[in-house]
Amino acid sequence: MMASVSQSAAGIGVGDLVRLKAPCVRPRIAPVHAVSAIKNLDLTVSTRKPLYLASPEQSRFGLLHRDGSLLAIRPRGHDFKCEAYEADRSEVPEISPEQARSASAQKVKIGIYFATWWALNVVFNIYNKKVLNAFPYPWLTSTLSLAAGSLIMLISWATRIAEAPKTDFNFWKALAPVAVAHTIGHVAATVSMSKVAVSFTHIIKSGEPAFSVLVSRFLLGETFPVPVYLSLVPIIGGCALAAVTELNFNMTGFMGAMISNLAFVFRNIFSKRGMKGLSVSGMNYYACLSMLSLVILTPFAIAVEGPQMWSAGWQTALSQIGPNFVWWVAAQSVFYHLYNQVSYMSLDEISPLTFSIGNTMKRISVIVSSIIIFRTPVQPVNALGAAIAILGTFIYSQAKL
Repeated sequence: MMASVSQSAAGIGVGDLVRLKAPCVRPRIAPVHAVSAIKNLDLTVSTRKPLYLASPEQSRFGLLHRDGSLLAIRPRGHDFKCEAYEADRSEVPEISPEQARSASAQKVKIGIYFATWWALNVVFNIYNKKVLNAFPYPWLTSTLSLAAGSLIMLISWATRIAEAPKTDFNFWKALAPVAVAHTIGHVAATVSMSKVAVSFTHIIKSGEPAFSVLVSRFLLGETFPVPVYLSLVPIIGGCALAAVTELNFNMTGFMGAMISNLAFVFRNIFSKRGMKGLSVSGMNYYACLSMLSLVILTPFAIAVEGPQMWSAGWQTALSQIGPNFVWWVAAQSVFYHLYNQVSYMSLDEISPLTFSIGNTMKRISVIVSSIIIFRTPVQPVNALGAAIAILGTFIYSQAKL
């Protein structure tokens, strides 16, 4: 901040200056002539930062001795210049105790969401694999998962445990391509897990970022920074290494996981494009998605497998497992909906980057837990490929920041 006052005829006269400490002598100061005109004087003072006043230049006013005399005076006209500037320091905003408690509560809430999301996903994968081992009908299993979620949400809306969303024709029209992609991805993943180990399916599904980049680049024309492209090298290389060294490799299981990756990429693209401007909570959004996917999937499930195959398979599973098989089916159906619902609720609270990192950590928990529970044989090279693929996924998440 600078203020300047110029006088063309008036000046500041300096009389005899005496010692300030002398009690009997008074300093004589010449009167200051009135300022005749002051134009465009800005006296705005900021009180948010301290002010520093610049000292007068030595070449104009000289040096003042302790005895009050001036050593040298070399005036340059009658200009008087005063400079002031604000201290260049950043302000640290004050955080009230209420804000601090609110931020801490938000972190705890997100932590609970993440822990619940991972735990529910692990439980779902365990029960889903148990059901598919005894009842190898992935189309019906996928249908039951969507049906259970739809029933849960309809009951929640009817009893007003959850507020029903306000939707219209445009909402369902925008949701339709998302539901088609979600249905394909869900069935393909279930088919994959019916043929290969849970760990192998999730290792291949960790390559989803590579599909996302390739589809966005070649079909949508989007470009990405170089680090994003470089992160695809460990993802693709790790998945390939894990697939080659998989002891129980099955082409149907491998292709199912690959198709699931591609379908979920399109699901995300359609979701971003079609749902802009539509205010629906994450929980209700996934509920509507499940219902529409159920409508799409049911006729295809009947056509591919059919009630006769389901009846025969159901009787066989009951004779081998017993009544526990019914609980397995119920558990995998309910936990499928719950883990997806919590994941969408998490997305309401966090950024997409944090969500993708959480999704990567979720796959690690599923892979490790399934290997332990099902005692899946894993070769060191296979484990190395899985680790490289997951590391590449994490690097991709950071490069997208």
